[in-house]
Amino acid sequence: MDNDVVISTALLPLDEVGALLRALDDPFRLWPLLLDLMARHLPCDACALLRRDSRFDGGKAGEGLLVPLATRGLSPDTLGRRFELEEHPRLRAIAEAEGGPLRFPTGCELPDPYDGLIPDLRQRLHVHDCVGAPLSVDGRPWGMLTLDALNEGRFDGWEGAIAAWAGLAAELAAAVERRAAPGGNDGGTALRSLDDPAQGLDLDPIGSSPAMAALLAEIDTVAASDLVVLVLGETGVGKELVARRLHARSPRATGPLVHVNCAALPDALVESELFGHVRGAFSGAVADRRGKFELAGGGTLFLDEVGELPLAVQAKMLRALQNGEIQRVGSDRHITVDVRVIAATNRDLAAEVREGRFRADVYHRLSVYPLRVPPLRDRGTEILRLAGLFLERNRARLGLRNLRLSPAAEQRMLAYPWPGNVRELEHAIGRGAIRARVAHPPDGGVLTLTPADLGLADLGLTDRGPEEGKAGSAAMPAQRANRPGLPELPDLPLRDAVEDLERRMIREHLARHDGNWAQAARSLGLDRSNLFRLARRLGLRE
Repeated sequence: MDNDVVISTALLPLDEVGALLRALDDPFRLWPLLLDLMARHLPCDACALLRRDSRFDGGKAGEGLLVPLATRGLSPDTLGRRFELEEHPRLRAIAEAEGGPLRFPTGCELPDPYDGLIPDLRQRLHVHDCVGAPLSVDGRPWGMLTLDALNEGRFDGWEGAIAAWAGLAAELAAAVERRAAPGGNDGGTALRSLDDPAQGLDLDPIGSSPAMAALLAEIDTVAASDLVVLVLGETGVGKELVARRLHARSPRATGPLVHVNCAALPDALVESELFGHVRGAFSGAVADRRGKFELAGGGTLFLDEVGELPLAVQAKMLRALQNGEIQRVGSDRHITVDVRVIAATNRDLAAEVREGRFRADVYHRLSVYPLRVPPLRDRGTEILRLAGLFLERNRARLGLRNLRLSPAAEQRMLAYPWPGNVRELEHAIGRGAIRARVAHPPDGGVLTLTPADLGLADLGLTDRGPEEGKAGSAAMPAQRANRPGLPELPDLPLRDAVEDLERRMIREHLARHDGNWAQAARSLGLDRSNLFRLARRLGLRE
């Protein structure tokens, strides 16, 4: 219990005071609890606590990025949205307010960031009474508290109580930050900045599913070591973000993070790219060149799609993994490098080893500490939180007042298996926003996406609720198999069926382009060297 936090029993009953103080060690529980208690004592229909992301803070009250820490009475995707102050006049006005909470007058024409985000099955609900209070910790802007009501005049006479709750929120924020400071416990994890909000993907613990919360805890555990980590998971789950977080939480965070896409390296240049070369080592080598292992010295080397490395290069990489020694192409001198290696793949490397396509010794060196990123279909309602990231990005891109999901779209998204994971979700929302703007114009600047807009209307899915949606991955194969119009599925193990399809597609595209491998690669969306490598693995090329 934090002795510096004083909560007046005139504001809260003693049992509720105790509940808040006990939650100080767990901000993921503290902030939703604070809003739940506030909603009991204040006449609001929706409220939110937003934190400034210091990495995107312009240094002025009206600049920066706001990240929701907790929401109540708003649609599930709100927790995943990121609010640029420059794009939201009401939030900017709250951030710049001095002397306490700011109440917006009835009929205020400033667009409300939550307009259309209060769930309702019949119509878009407009906020009619809105109050916001800026929060400061140690004299610096920390975030804000917002309260909204659907009826005009709801907050009449409640100004003093709202100010008291804002003061309590700021005091709790200060206490959590003290505990997160060096020497304290790790209770401030929820307040750390996002991993990569600029790309629209993040590993923010807030709102994460149990599976992702467990992964995040494991990432933070192994990050402090120099162990080689192998990140496993399907395409599009966010393996690169795991690597970024591992680097950022490690003692090497001040060093470089060098990313190598092994699948994009031409076979003839893989060794030079990784280990470097000396002048004259081959045609075109006009000067000495450092490889990625050297460039990552003192930091982290991220080997993405490591399963695509040729066997010959794997053999030369083994010494680097074992002893930290490399040898530039064309040189007899060994160079010692100080590098932490993180590798990632969507392949089953153990199966690749059994089939002779990956070296067993390299596999065991890479898989010292394996981390598996759960697919999106196993993350439950976190799908909607992630959707909020992409909804807000597309809202800004299209110049809309707001972009939201219909209740049917939310249910359909929870039921859909998302084979392309987060990347597929991002593309579905981007396409859906374009389609929706043409199919049904925005209502007062608010555009609502339906299952048809997202391309999920014709998938043969029943309108299941969130709980059934969590089991969607198990139910989906049977549903899809029984749908009319689908070709009969081959009676093969999944890996064999996928390889059979890859062979047929490569043959078809080669025939279409009269055997021209370069044109076939372009039509398949592959780099030519990657197509050659895939064709060799499938037995289509020597």
